[in-house]
Amino acid sequence: MRTQRAELSQVVQCLFMGRYKMKIITKEFNIITGEETITEREETAAETKKRLERAAELAAQQAEAEAKATKKAALLAKLGINDDEAKLLLS
Repeated sequence: MRTQRAELSQVVQCLFMGRYKMKIITKEFNIITGEETITEREETAAETKKRLERAAELAAQQAEAEAKATKKAALLAKLGINDDEAKLLLS
């Protein structure tokens, strides 16, 4: 199980780092004729760039949130109170 997660994590990292081109699948349904059309294509360079930029933004936001949580936990530990007690003090 742990090995499968590690492999999946590596695949996801490769996708976000641009090592693989993503396939874009679109599905169109014509309500008049009832016809369904499925198309599959490789992402364009612009789409790849946009995806990588968004992945970088998400990674930065996650790192910032983790740093903020660590600082908050350190401050609460320094004060010797827990999260609920801090909320009571601020209310």
